[in-house]
Order: sequence, then C-alpha cells, then structure tokens
Amino acid sequence: MSAEPITGGCQCGAVRYRIGRLGRPTICHCRMCQKAFGGFFAPLVTAHDTEWTRGAPSHFQSSDKVRRGFCADCGTPLTYEAEDGLEIAIGSLDTPTLAAPVAQVNADFRQPFFDGLCSLPQVGVADAARNDAWNAALTSFQHPDHETATWPQET
Repeated sequence: MSAEPITGGCQCGAVRYRIGRLGRPTICHCRMCQKAFGGFFAPLVTAHDTEWTRGAPSHFQSSDKVRRGFCADCGTPLTYEAEDGLEIAIGSLDTPTLAAPVAQVNADFRQPFFDGLCSLPQVGVADAARNDAWNAALTSFQHPDHETATWPQET
C-alpha cells in the first residue's frame, strides 16, 4: 500500500476509486485506445488493489480480450481491463504526476504528427490573457481532485 492514498475518479464525481499500488505507466498508441479516449493515445497505469469508493464504471467490450470502463454519467474513460490486470486512465488520477509515463506501446499506430506536437507554437500573450480571464469567469461543475463526502456539493 502507498503511504498516501492514491485516489481518482471521473469528471462528474459519480465514480471514484482508491488504488493500493501503481505499476508501470505507459501511453498506448493503438487505434482502439485512440478511439476509446478520443485522443491521439491512451495514458494508462497498471493499478493493484483497486477499490471503487463511489459508484462503479460501466463497461464496453472493445474486443474479445479487453473491456473498457467509463462513467455512464459523464463519459470519462476510466479503465482498460484484460486478463493480465487492470489499468487506470492516468488523467483520472487526482494526482496524475504520480504516474508519469515511462514507455510507449503499440508505437506502429502512432499518429504521424505526434512527434511534432510539442514544437507547435504556444498561444500568444494576448490570447493567453483572454483565455485566463475566460477560465477565471467560469463556474466549474467538475469534481475536484480530492475525496469528497458527498457529490455533487450542496449549494
């Protein structure tokens, strides 16, 4: 078990979990993972001794060997489940930095533009200020990155 609890969950807070120990964090480039995450890759970490503390994921059987867990309320991808164990979506961890990827898998399926993504220009200062103001003015209904006794919060 970790000294500090390793927790996480979906965007809306309907599904929450606690993990005893993390394994190897990776990013998977296979087309199935791209579609499951709606992105260019799936960031996943092996999870040992996982307990669902609020709700539970719904599942989609994406192949004869793998099923994928997600929140039925908000759609957040949560798990990759196969014979060899459970993997959790790194972005669903309350502290994603606990699982910085150490390897890429299925690199033959990597999108051809992937390697150049970090060299794309960043938003200019004027646009950044406008984006910061927009973000500061919004009211988020996203679950916070920590455990809550109840959710949604009482208003």
